Amino acid sequence: MKIYESGENYLETILILQRERGNVRSIDVATELNFSKPSISRAMGILKNAGYIRIDSSGNIHLTEMGKETAEGIYERHRLITRYFMEALHVDEEVASHDACRIEHVISSESFDQIKKWLETHAASAKG
Repeated sequence: MKIYESGENYLETILILQRERGNVRSIDVATELNFSKPSISRAMGILKNAGYIRIDSSGNIHLTEMGKETAEGIYERHRLITRYFMEALHVDEEVASHDACRIEHVISSESFDQIKKWLETHAASAKG
């Protein structure tokens, strides 16, 4: 099933919150994204039905293997695009992160791979 930008944002947010807090509930996602609880509940139902998350009897959200893999890929794109904008283009961190959040959903694999190569090359040359 194709996941859309909003679904990718939810998965990324769940991943980040899990790393920060451990347990994540729908209200945590709603608070983090500043969305209404009903909107998040509907989105969590869609992600659950698609196999990206499961919700336990206590209401805690858990990423499935597919959900975790998807979320980690999105988060990697976000972090590396942000870093590229800051290091290569000297963009302010807040602006770089905001722009990366939009671009991470539509960037081609080819372009993203080139960003990764650029960062690897310049990180290596900065070390030695």
